[in-house]
Amino acid sequence: MSEHSANPSSATPPTGPRRAVKAVIPAAGLATRFLPATKAVPKELLPVIDRPVLQYIVEEAAQADITDVLLITGRGKTSMVDHFDRRPDLEARLEAKGDTDRLAAVRRPSELAEIYTCRQPEQLGLGHAVGYAESHVGDAPFAVLLGDEFVKPSEPLLPAMLELQARTGGVVLAFFEVDPAETKRYGIASVEPAEAELTDIGEVVRVTGMVEKPTPEEAPSNLAVLGRYVLPARIFDAIRRTKPGSGGEIQLTDAMELLRSEGTPVHAIVYRGTRYDTGMPLGYLQTVVQIAAERDDLGAEFRTWLAGFVNADASGGPST
Repeated sequence: MSEHSANPSSATPPTGPRRAVKAVIPAAGLATRFLPATKAVPKELLPVIDRPVLQYIVEEAAQADITDVLLITGRGKTSMVDHFDRRPDLEARLEAKGDTDRLAAVRRPSELAEIYTCRQPEQLGLGHAVGYAESHVGDAPFAVLLGDEFVKPSEPLLPAMLELQARTGGVVLAFFEVDPAETKRYGIASVEPAEAELTDIGEVVRVTGMVEKPTPEEAPSNLAVLGRYVLPARIFDAIRRTKPGSGGEIQLTDAMELLRSEGTPVHAIVYRGTRYDTGMPLGYLQTVVQIAAERDDLGAEFRTWLAGFVNADASGGPST
């Protein structure tokens, strides 16, 4: 693990399509929805059972063979880096006790990826945050993984996105379907069928435009943007040319739309798998319950308790 920004390699880049091998996780936000807990604990480290949200996201990147991860951090968030560091004292104590399972769990974060960090002094939008990754990423494509959502490991999304970007050389997004009444909560895309030669990758569409939080009547579709992007390096120039938009912030959506208007292809994969959204308290609680119910070591007993709790609540009786 390395707590510093790394300069891109000076080696001559290969010719032909390049697959993204680095990921950027913007994680400098204040997480006001979770205050006062996030006054001292970064939202990205809130536990989902026994692993923080951020570890699930880094594991998602590692599963897609991305082992170079840049965290865009903010003030008071150094503990995020600490989580991926070694703890020799704790490891020695567990080893002496013969607690091999917990020893492996403690070591695992440091084995997932090389973790680098960059400080965003003030939060001026997602595009602004991503712009800080330029010196680390260089001229290669890269993935952006938002720090409050992840997908089920058995239903991966990122490998297909990386393949699609390597073929097209453009911007690649991920969409999921929402109820039409919910479009006002998300960025919504207008799409058309993708080129035939791309359909072997999955459910691929070509993006013709994006609208931020439209009403159901104004929404061009019910396809919402999921927090995963694979971007070409020219996004950095687009970010520099992007003026503050919604909320007075530099929006990544606006920078991507600028590239699209200038001829960069924008495609997306429609994701039908399980998405966990921990960005709001309700979604975070739902994630904890879902994952706990599916755990081999907790699931059976937890589901029994949960069913009894729900049934007792519905009947007005006491729960156990």
